[in-house]
Amino acid sequence: METINKESRSSNVENLKGKAAVSKIRDMVDSSSLCFFQTEVSFDENQSARPMSVQKTDDDGTLWFLSAIDSAKNAEINSNPRARLFFQKPSSMEFLELQGKSEISQDKEMIYELWDSLAKNWFPQGKDDPRISVIKFIPQAGHYWDTKHGAGLAGAKMLFGIITGQKVDVGVEGELKV
Repeated sequence: METINKESRSSNVENLKGKAAVSKIRDMVDSSSLCFFQTEVSFDENQSARPMSVQKTDDDGTLWFLSAIDSAKNAEINSNPRARLFFQKPSSMEFLELQGKSEISQDKEMIYELWDSLAKNWFPQGKDDPRISVIKFIPQAGHYWDTKHGAGLAGAKMLFGIITGQKVDVGVEGELKV
């Protein structure tokens, strides 16, 4: 596994770069395609995060979404393409935060490739709805937290640590550089 220097402060830190980072991203997204998509800009003084579903993940870690061309999210991206994505895999207590840049297009070929039956809820005219746009998110860095053995075992280890006062290994975390 390709790693960045392990930090001496903790044995549970494993920083990943390149292919190993992309593998971590793909593993998380493949098992939990829902995320919070947060732009760097908000026009209405509210939090600029909203739930989104990843439609596709490329071999290089690029993530693809469908969005309305006239949405606040798209206006925010047009103002500043920097964004963050937040994923959680509840069954194993894994978390992922990604930072990167977003691009918006109305590429019909990509819209057709990403289309699924759920998209009709937002785009009732189907694949040819003139409001559909594609968001391409290109990750550059991030951070992950992984219990390694699932939520149940991590919980039991934490309880053991509380009872005995001993430090227990409940997982691993690290920086990602794509």
